[in-house]
Amino acid sequence: MAEAARRAPDLRGPTWIMARRQTAARGRRGRVWAQPDGNLAATLVYRPYATPAEAAKRSFLAANALFETLSLFIDRSALALKWPNDVLLHGGKVAGILLESAGRGPFVDWLAVGVGVNLRHVPAGVTGDFPPVSLIGEGGQDVTAEDVLTVLASSFATQEGKLATLGFPRIREDWLRHAAKLGEVITARTMREEIRGVFDTVDQDGNLILVTATGPVSIPAADVFF
Repeated sequence: MAEAARRAPDLRGPTWIMARRQTAARGRRGRVWAQPDGNLAATLVYRPYATPAEAAKRSFLAANALFETLSLFIDRSALALKWPNDVLLHGGKVAGILLESAGRGPFVDWLAVGVGVNLRHVPAGVTGDFPPVSLIGEGGQDVTAEDVLTVLASSFATQEGKLATLGFPRIREDWLRHAAKLGEVITARTMREEIRGVFDTVDQDGNLILVTATGPVSIPAADVFF
């Protein structure tokens, strides 16, 4: 992500950057961990014609692309998408997505879409409600980061084509088809409160919609637990 930000001002076209190893990988809210050799850590940096809100929706596009990519290397029924930006494998976190952008006007100057996939190794020292798992550790194929990135780049381009042709409703529809715990009770923890309710849908702005005892609640950002 840091290299993407460095290169962004001089971009001549969409560019994928892959790190073979990271000693200070980062995720949402500044979470830091190590990314060992053998896993995939890559960032796509490009200039979509998009407002910040439209650019943020690319997290669903990226999740769809990751799902379709990983389904080539393990049974797709074992995969699920967790709002807002994780891919689960047998209930554990196998991949995550991080978006960063910059721009002073109504449109972003550039967007960086970072992905991390545990292909061969589980990051050490990472705990939580969704413990990390690896593709090979859950019975998937032993594939290289380069091979996975080749498929992912193609899949991401396909998703961008869908977005351009059919709009975000189609991206949202595809994402919901593979959403974890849709229709079930989950908990969303925001910076201010904890909200528990039935996971009803994701709206056209990408917000999580929970149906609580007092009615539907729209949640733009939170950590989800179930």
